[in-house]
Amino acid sequence: MKVSEFDFDLPNELIATHPLEQRDASRMLIVPGNEDKHIADFVFYLKPGDVVVFNNSKVISARFDAHNSIGTTFEITLHTASDNNWWGFAKKFNKLKIGEILTLDDGTKIEVLDKNDDSGVLIKFHCDNVFGVLDRVGKMPLPPYMKREEEHEDRERYQTVYANPLGSMAAPTAGLHFTPKLLDAIRAAGAEIINITLHVGAGTWMPVKGDDTSEHKMHSEWGCITTEQSEIINNAKRVIAVGTTSLRLLESAANQFPSGRGVARSAGVSFFRVQPFCGTTDIFITPGYKFKVVDVLLTNFHLPKSTLFMLVSAFAGLPEMKSAYAHAVLEKYRFFSYGDCCLLFRKD
Repeated sequence: MKVSEFDFDLPNELIATHPLEQRDASRMLIVPGNEDKHIADFVFYLKPGDVVVFNNSKVISARFDAHNSIGTTFEITLHTASDNNWWGFAKKFNKLKIGEILTLDDGTKIEVLDKNDDSGVLIKFHCDNVFGVLDRVGKMPLPPYMKREEEHEDRERYQTVYANPLGSMAAPTAGLHFTPKLLDAIRAAGAEIINITLHVGAGTWMPVKGDDTSEHKMHSEWGCITTEQSEIINNAKRVIAVGTTSLRLLESAANQFPSGRGVARSAGVSFFRVQPFCGTTDIFITPGYKFKVVDVLLTNFHLPKSTLFMLVSAFAGLPEMKSAYAHAVLEKYRFFSYGDCCLLFRKD
């Protein structure tokens, strides 16, 4: 498909650059139907036997400054672990040289091991505890469209309340709306909660390259679904994914089966089962994809022509999503990471 098919008009003033005072004050748009609700209403769309799947990955303080021997400062944002080293995007990328030693603000040394135009720079940290260093010198890697530096509240608000373990360079933002009280309300509604892990990487921000979706290659991200979790998912009445990252990992786990293989689940309908999964995925979902696991998706509003808007268009229908986003613009919903959300029902 042409990337231009996923474009839409978005006024800059609707981009949320700061969180609301309360996590659970967000609005929630229901699709299809374009009903205006609030995140607290999420529980009224649940049924006993539903399984609500969250991504519990925690954002690392992935952005920091590094200085070379002549005093040039490079801002680096880590995005993917590679054994004991990290890939990261660097401002002034062309000025960095392989083998160069840089110094962080706390004196820690890092070494540039490799570089390429797609992944940025591969860095080796000369220290025993990378996360400890990042706690001292790093900043939260706020998305570029916020056009601001980290503020004190971002340390808490750019994390979900259930975040653990560390590993993401961007928050699984659909989960930012949830409070302990709302999580308790989900359980009280008869639904079960499970926390799977997908460490969000560079793909969440990367623009689609080329004019056609077939030309784009997603960055790999590491995720894990345990045996116990897969059994719970396979016995669910419905699977409700909180966030596109949860959905991508669930569908990646289902795609381990050979084509055409499935099992009965709920009312005699044939679905693919989810197997335990621990590894990397670069799944890229566009219209025409056949969803095997997820029945309902809660997600924030996404950028025009982004891989995430393509995913939600595959899930709920491109005309339906364009209608929903036009409605959201008209009703002045808040967009992107710190913005409002929508509850999507899969279009079969």
